[in-house]
Formats: sequence, structure tokens, C-alpha cells
Amino acid sequence: MIQNGLLNDLQYQKITVKLILYLKIMCNKNLIKRSIFKEKISELKSKKFSFEINRIELPNGHEGEYGYIKHPGAALAVPITKDNKVIILRQYRFAVSRYLLEFPAGTLEIGETPINSIKREIQEEAGFSANKWDELGTLVPAPGYADEEIYLFLARDLSKLNYEVRGDLDEDIEVLILDPDKLDNLISSGDEILDAKTVTAWFRAKQFLDKL
Repeated sequence: MIQNGLLNDLQYQKITVKLILYLKIMCNKNLIKRSIFKEKISELKSKKFSFEINRIELPNGHEGEYGYIKHPGAALAVPITKDNKVIILRQYRFAVSRYLLEFPAGTLEIGETPINSIKREIQEEAGFSANKWDELGTLVPAPGYADEEIYLFLARDLSKLNYEVRGDLDEDIEVLILDPDKLDNLISSGDEILDAKTVTAWFRAKQFLDKL
């Protein structure tokens, strides 16, 4: 109710929250500008994704042929144990011929939601299940040449599986349990070749946990 032509504190707070939400939505809409698809030039398909060359018109009006990796998307979890340890993997990546520190993650299967995907992956790759899940946002790891989106999650209230869940045959993985400070030191040391999605997800997880 308006009293003497003035809004009370509760009404003012509600209007402010609605205005902020509206501005965020409008800002996001202004940032998303779709290119106009003209024709497909060629396509090379692999097991999980494909490489396409298409003729498209960019939002600035320029038209040309552009190649990119078409990806179904992926999901990643930052697993935190009940005693505040971090579950992370030492995983071999053939494309860079080395082992990297990575959080459990995987490509979405056809018709699979991000949360269902990562619940499966954390069991297959790390041998844990989680009872508490929080969304940490979405990451685009390589927007210059791929449309992949990685959905980030925080996984808590973990339970070690009492049975072995087999993942993909080509996965070469060691499961590590680290103190948060140890992970911070590994990232900042300069001795590790950094996995971008893992560093970003860890940064977001720390932001989320700091607010609790």
C-alpha cells in the first residue's frame, strides 16, 4: 500500500528486485545474436561430435564460410567430501599427449540432461555418488571454433561406491583426494598444464562456497 504518496520499504525492495531481474534478462538478450544459416558446405562426423563448414551471415552483415565443431554439450562436477576434501582426476588426454588434472566430466548422451549425465560420470570416473547438487553456471570452453557448452555443478554429501562402475575403455584415470589449499597451489605453481574447464569450475565452486 502507498502511504502519503510514498512506497514502504517492502514494496521498494520488491520493485528493486524485479527491476534487477528485468535488466539482467534484457542484458542477456542483447548479448545473444544468432548468425543466419545459409547452407552446409561439408561435414565430418566422429563418435561424439562433428566438424561442419557452413555458409553463414554474421550479425554485422558479413557472409562467409566458417568451420566449427558441433558438440552435444557436456557436464562437469566439482566433488567436495564431507570433510572438505576435493575429488579430482589425473587423466590422460591423447590430443595433448599428457596427463591433466581434471574434475569428473563427460559428453551428454542423446536425450540426456546435464544433471543426469554428471551423476553418471561421477560414478564412472571417480567412484562416488552425491546426494546434494548445486548449479554453478555454464562454460563455453572454445567459442572460437566450437559450440560446446559445459554445465558446471557442485557435488556434495558424497558416498564412496562399494562396487566398481566401469567407464569408457579408453579412459586412463587416477582418482586423487586433495586439500583445497593443495589444489590451489598446484594451479598457481606454474608446473601444471592447466585444464581450462577445471580451473573455471574450481573458481566458481569457491565463489559459491564462500557465500554459505
